[in-house]
Amino acid sequence: MDLNIIRRDTPGCTDKLFFNSAGGSLMPETVVKTMISHIHSEQQYGGYEAADRNAEQINQFYEEAAKLINAQPDHMAFTVSSTDAYAKALSSIRFESGDAIITTNDDYISNQIAFLSLQKNSGVKVIRTKTLSDHELDLEDLENLIKKYNPKLVAVTHVPTNSGLIQNVEGAGKICRHYDVLYLVDACQSVGQMVVDVEKIGCDFLTVTGRKFMRGPRGTGFLYVSKNVLDKDKAPLFLDMSGAEWTAFDDYKLLKTAKRFEHWETSISSILGFTEAAKYANEIGLQTIEAYNKKLAENLRSGLRNNGLRVLDQGNNLCSIVTFCAADHSIERIYKILKENNVYFSVSNKSNALIDFTLKNVDQAIRLSPHYFNTQEEIDQVLRMLAG
Repeated sequence: MDLNIIRRDTPGCTDKLFFNSAGGSLMPETVVKTMISHIHSEQQYGGYEAADRNAEQINQFYEEAAKLINAQPDHMAFTVSSTDAYAKALSSIRFESGDAIITTNDDYISNQIAFLSLQKNSGVKVIRTKTLSDHELDLEDLENLIKKYNPKLVAVTHVPTNSGLIQNVEGAGKICRHYDVLYLVDACQSVGQMVVDVEKIGCDFLTVTGRKFMRGPRGTGFLYVSKNVLDKDKAPLFLDMSGAEWTAFDDYKLLKTAKRFEHWETSISSILGFTEAAKYANEIGLQTIEAYNKKLAENLRSGLRNNGLRVLDQGNNLCSIVTFCAADHSIERIYKILKENNVYFSVSNKSNALIDFTLKNVDQAIRLSPHYFNTQEEIDQVLRMLAG
């Protein structure tokens, strides 16, 4: 990995200290140029002709997205966000009153709200697994809950948005496969910053966004769909002509691939931009990215603790999301210093992580998310700002 080339490809990192890749990361130059080029093509030829001229590049999306997670191209569907992918996956499951969804305390806010909506509107029971004392997922409790409730779905977020925790999605997957339970993984904060392998996870669905660690454009994402799901003819509740063929006045035939989860109307420039972002990550290699990011995050956490700040990330396996506050649980001083020094970051609020932040007894946290275009010197600069 040549950091000089990567930073040259990332103009946005030259005039600021950018630590918000868990929110909306900086796109490489090739992503931006590709998108602008296609928009110019649409300006010149119209949307249909421009898409036809780029048909081969559009199809590369499925190849590159599949490489990211060790999947096959036919199992990939383009979506406009991870939440869009998640909703389509959920809508393919025919929930009835009394059905159970098992999830975790650390699942993403939008997912939690979707489950609660199903609970309110369809009578679905939402059950959360216990968390161990070290904040790890209690797999024994998960197995006991599966045996007790025979759930329609198990849903686990790989990396919560509000902490650096990496949940044991592979361990949960083994249990789900043993009991033949549908398994949905939200990987919007993990794909792009670490190795993610759907074969090892054993999930039926996996959702991803483009704007975070993938360094793609907003309005992009994808859904991975397993052979198990495709073979059972599961499909989103609201199909359109992209996902099925109208074969008779009162019937249709599903596409055999995961494209049945796509909608026909989409932003071609966004697909092409995401494809370039995926190529960029694949060429560097997710193992290389993960190792580099882990070192940056570990050094950042260590330095914050040495500065007397309270690091909130808990768990045995942590990633490149670092959350912290002052020893008295406040963030105002930290927020002011970072803003005054042109550091880009996010604030995590209790309302976005209600269970986790209640247990940690905090209302807000500063979130820094270093990525592979960041340097150790940038980490040191932030630590010097916050010293004392």
